[in-house]
Amino acid sequence: MSPVTGLDHVVVLVNDLDVGVTAYQALFARAPAWRSTGDGAETALFTLDNMSLELMSPTGEGAAADRIRTVLKEYGEGLASICFATSDIARMHRRLDRMALKPEPVSEGGSRDATSGAELTWRRTRASTEAARGVRLFFLEMAGERPRSAVTADAPVTALDHIVIATGDPERSAALYGARLGLEMALDRSHPDWGHLMFFRCGDLIVETVQRPGSALDAAQDRLYGMSWRVTNADATRARLVSAGIDASDVRTGRQPGTRVLTVRTGTCGIPTLLVERAPRP
Repeated sequence: MSPVTGLDHVVVLVNDLDVGVTAYQALFARAPAWRSTGDGAETALFTLDNMSLELMSPTGEGAAADRIRTVLKEYGEGLASICFATSDIARMHRRLDRMALKPEPVSEGGSRDATSGAELTWRRTRASTEAARGVRLFFLEMAGERPRSAVTADAPVTALDHIVIATGDPERSAALYGARLGLEMALDRSHPDWGHLMFFRCGDLIVETVQRPGSALDAAQDRLYGMSWRVTNADATRARLVSAGIDASDVRTGRQPGTRVLTVRTGTCGIPTLLVERAPRP
């Protein structure tokens, strides 16, 4: 059984933290639950039902701030890393080492909320980016629970449905997320229009790898691509977004049975974004 219990958070790099917070508060209809400064970065977290979105921007001078500015200059705003949750970081580290993912030593970390003064602590490690096919993968054991983001308007986003990773080599990506990290494969399907799709269960959400038709990606490198968020009522959420000046497509039937979806075209910090309404299970 995999030591991975879910997805703890994803990191999105932005040039201006306040602008990013405004954008995602409008998208989610939720307020950030945590803001902090440290290691050359300002961060704000939106914590939903099954994970957190961490917005990060550089602040001040120093090596960490310089690295973030370099990434922003080269790649622009967008997804930077994903962090899996584990309840046993030592066991997680042993698995990463055994699977030749060259993990860093386990380290202690912590954060203080700028508003409440509350503190959170954790232990974490990370895989070698080269061994993880160019994707920055972290693994975190939290000592407590993060506070949830308060709802600020009707029809909010409730949770992450799936995160999408673009790949030029589906078989090697399957080996990484399935065999080496131990995530359960839920779907392996090819379609002439959509490409080669593989879904891996991660807690109650999906890590999806996709090779698009005609993809020019380096076969040795994967890339964090996009996110799909859950909503309860797609029509109500679309009406809220449009009234806020956000460009959102019409609601349409999704590819998966029992789903209705819409595409969000603006206000996502450059991340391809889909909203998904799932029919209640019987």
